Amino acid sequence: MKGNYKFLLLALLIAFASCSFTSKTFDDPDKDKLLIQLITYVLNQGHFEPQELNDDFSANVFDDYLNQLDPFKRYFYESDIKEFEAYKHQLDDQLKAYDVSFFSLTHERLLKRIEESKKIYNDILSSPFDFSIDETYSSDYESLNYVSNKREMKERWRQQLKFSTIANYDDVIAQRDAGLEANSLPESVFSPENEKTNANENKSLEDIEKDAREATKRSLDELYDFIDDRQRKDWFAVYINAIVEEFDPHTFYFAPEDKDRFDVAMSGNFEGIGARLQKKMDAIMVNEIISGGPAWRANELEVGDQIMKVRQEDEEAPVNVVGMRLDDAIKLIKGPKGTTVNLTLKKVDGTVEEISITRDIVELEETYAKSSTVIKDEKKFGVINLPKFYINFEDYNKRNAASDIKQEIIRLKQEGIEGLVLDLRNNGGGSLQTVVDIAGLFIEDGPIVQVKTTGEPKEVLKDKDKSIVWDGPLVILVNELSASASEILAAAMQDYKRAIVIGSKQTYGKGTVQNVLDLNRMVRNNSNGDMGALKFTTQKFYRVNGGSTQLEGVKSDVVVPDRYSYINIGEKDQENPLPWDKIDAVDYELWGNYFDYDTTIEKSKARMAVNEQLKLIDANAQWVKKIRDRETYSLNYDAYKKEMELNEEEAKRFEKLSEYQTDLTFSSLPYEIKLMEQDSVLKQKRQRWHESLAKDVYIEEALNVLNDLKMTYAIKNKVADVKN
Repeated sequence: MKGNYKFLLLALLIAFASCSFTSKTFDDPDKDKLLIQLITYVLNQGHFEPQELNDDFSANVFDDYLNQLDPFKRYFYESDIKEFEAYKHQLDDQLKAYDVSFFSLTHERLLKRIEESKKIYNDILSSPFDFSIDETYSSDYESLNYVSNKREMKERWRQQLKFSTIANYDDVIAQRDAGLEANSLPESVFSPENEKTNANENKSLEDIEKDAREATKRSLDELYDFIDDRQRKDWFAVYINAIVEEFDPHTFYFAPEDKDRFDVAMSGNFEGIGARLQKKMDAIMVNEIISGGPAWRANELEVGDQIMKVRQEDEEAPVNVVGMRLDDAIKLIKGPKGTTVNLTLKKVDGTVEEISITRDIVELEETYAKSSTVIKDEKKFGVINLPKFYINFEDYNKRNAASDIKQEIIRLKQEGIEGLVLDLRNNGGGSLQTVVDIAGLFIEDGPIVQVKTTGEPKEVLKDKDKSIVWDGPLVILVNELSASASEILAAAMQDYKRAIVIGSKQTYGKGTVQNVLDLNRMVRNNSNGDMGALKFTTQKFYRVNGGSTQLEGVKSDVVVPDRYSYINIGEKDQENPLPWDKIDAVDYELWGNYFDYDTTIEKSKARMAVNEQLKLIDANAQWVKKIRDRETYSLNYDAYKKEMELNEEEAKRFEKLSEYQTDLTFSSLPYEIKLMEQDSVLKQKRQRWHESLAKDVYIEEALNVLNDLKMTYAIKNKVADVKN
């Protein structure tokens, strides 16, 4: 790659850090005020779409901040909110004056209300719950009003605690019933692990209710231990993020501890379970499974799962992480290599289960591209999986996604493939430069993506290398989690009519790029300690046809359902996303070796419409949506139990999903087979991948499409030029 965009992101960050942002002096002795001064200045000068600090901005920060402090509306009273509302349209003025009086007021009041709530929950949990009463509980917290007195506050807590306890109550009864059934089995099946279950058999319902209440209390006690450990600076970071997240969902302040963790993640390896987590309201959600890591190998944790409790291998009682800050939950989950952590999960479909994961060193090796061959209808095809667009910013000549993809294509061609599937599902993006290079492997030359920075002319990033590494049929697989760089590549190939895109209705819809700025660089002679870092949006991407991938993503040529089809999981479902817009298109020529693109798409759509596995996947996705959207629950145990049993019965009809099997056999390339002779872990990873491909209805259809393309596509007699 040539051109001034070679290290665009890094150069931009350095420019910000060394020039425009350091022309101003920042030296306020009050750390809170200094932090506000730094952040408001950076966002005003460097954000792609700076926000005007006005009354509307103030009101949005006000609402979002209070919602983060008290999402269940069980701390603040209506009188507190009325007092706070005097500041609702003044926060913009306070920010301009670096005034933190609103934060100080809410922080002090929150600590007072938290202290009061300890007595409330202890009082409630000291008396039995009556699960025979007909009453319901609503989890639609947003529609709740703040309570006006202590009686209403106690009632709110009572309902929420009863809802938590009825779930514990049901768990113990389920264990008891399982123990009773086990009594009919041979004695040899019992083990020390069964002792706790067997002990439940003789318990009365009163004893079980008491145990359930005590479990709820233990969880809250542990939660409050963590809350008590939080310092003022931790709460101030919540306030800062309520401010910066008004700019867009990817702008975020890293407090010093968060920044350290970010640096560790960027270093290439760490000890833990190999999952990335995010906070949504009071829930700790899994938003990425790192390929090759412990969670990936265990194959039980999924994107979208909520982690409810964490138990160490040497502990009997788990710690409830619902409502816990993300930092604290991560401290519990990560740990030394070889130790085991037990996670209680609320799965995507609403079921609850506990899994065990043995921690290990999480290597980012499995973010690298990998390939396989497969025979279908007597034709050999290639599959390349790319989990991330990786790069070494210090030296582009070192291993990167583009050079690896090129090498894999060359190896696949040596095996005689007649079509290629590029799998970008769950690929959250990465390096801009590698996208341009990879797109260039499939076309002769031309523009790939347009990049716009506020106040500057757009930049068109082009493939200037006329060689084509693969000129045969090409299918790109995407889903709702394909984002950023994945969307650029899929969009470019779609616009050129170079590939058929198969997958979700649309991809994630992240058409922006962020930079991370170390705020310490901006403060001279800093005596305030570590100031943390700020991630903020600096640019927007556009397709060669002028359209943005922001919000709308890339719409698949052939839409196939998956379990996320009806779940709000994309950019458009985030808070304060930047809008979709359009700029002028650039000149580009459609793929010259035209195949019957439209007929192939219609044939695929017809197959998809009658595919029984996809019909079942779609039904499952709708059911998952129904379960997740449910907001009303019975607190009468008989009714609650019937609801749970109905859910379990409905879930059984989707068990066939995991039984799906194609007749396809996938094989590693010769060079990798040699490596596997000395590397049993690599062999295990590839066997696991091949097994999943053989059960993958989307891969199966991608190969069908390649076969159709092969029938309508005139393969060149000459092998495409390749520059080694």
